[in-house]
Amino acid sequence: MPATLPRRSIAIVLGTRPELVKLTDLVRLLGPAAHLIHTGQHYDEDLSGRFLTELGLPEPTPLTGVGGKPRAVQISAALEQLDELFTAEPPLAVVVQGDTNAALAGALAANARGIPLVHVEAGLRSHDRNMPEEHNRVLIDRVADVLCAATEDNRANLLAEGLEDARIAVTGNTVVEAVRNQLPSSAERAALLDARGLTADGYVLATVHRPENTDDPAALRAILTELAALVADDRPVLLPLHPRTRARIEAAGLAALLAPLTVTAPLGYSEFLALARHAALLVSDSGGIQEECTVLGRPLVVVRRSTERPEAMTDFAELVAPGPAIGAAARRRLAEGPEGLARLAALPSPFGDGLASERITALLAGIATPVRLAA
Repeated sequence: MPATLPRRSIAIVLGTRPELVKLTDLVRLLGPAAHLIHTGQHYDEDLSGRFLTELGLPEPTPLTGVGGKPRAVQISAALEQLDELFTAEPPLAVVVQGDTNAALAGALAANARGIPLVHVEAGLRSHDRNMPEEHNRVLIDRVADVLCAATEDNRANLLAEGLEDARIAVTGNTVVEAVRNQLPSSAERAALLDARGLTADGYVLATVHRPENTDDPAALRAILTELAALVADDRPVLLPLHPRTRARIEAAGLAALLAPLTVTAPLGYSEFLALARHAALLVSDSGGIQEECTVLGRPLVVVRRSTERPEAMTDFAELVAPGPAIGAAARRRLAEGPEGLARLAALPSPFGDGLASERITALLAGIATPVRLAA
């Protein structure tokens, strides 16, 4: 624990599994100074509970009445409870990560109480106003006192919006250390592949969860159809299926399209990384996988309208809409074969050197001024 930070003095507000993953190393570095607060935006025992255990995180202070509610209700319910918590136990600083409803609620609660706010992964922009996350991240950046930009491009976005350079620190993205620390050993990965009957570089790994894809039956049909078409005798397509996505598939009458695919239950983070590390290709609408693929050195087809991570698009990934463009991009990448995989493996991640959490910890120590500590 940094010497200047008392116990439970840094409130870390989160609500989703990606936030748990990306803040794990920061929580570890802070030690007893960290007070983890889980809004319950994505909370369930099988998924979030397992992630807490797997990542070795302390039991969080839970909020209630947030999960499964509309966006405005999630934010307002979390905001009310966070205000009560921050009144009863004022932290020296509040940390939020990314662009979730939980992050926005944490930011607003800190701002309302005059508590210094640190935004991890500041400055991402898709310039797509149809994305609720875009509104969240812009609002958080406006009220944050310290803006931890992952890349110089993120910093440039913030400066272009008139935010002060003095508030911005380019730290790298905490996903780099998360992937490096959570990726199983080569022997463990080999055993995992063997248990699933998979061959390294011989399968496709896909995920689908974003509402723009799952809530549109036409888009969902197009994605599943294209994934099924990628299946070959020697190349299965593995699809870990979130319960929400499965429900949307069944409601749309598309369950038959799953037959050619190798469907599994949701995976733990380490197991997912192990499978991603040896996939010939990744196909996903996830934001986090756009970053993780650059650390793992794997190609990715991103199925979305827009992306807030253009850094990944230079070498590792390409953006396509649901439909035939998925298959075209996938086959182009698969055709690059071992040479293409070797090329990506030799490239550094554009998201940093794996020291982001250490830099953010140092910034937090600087926020805890002697005056605030004396108070």
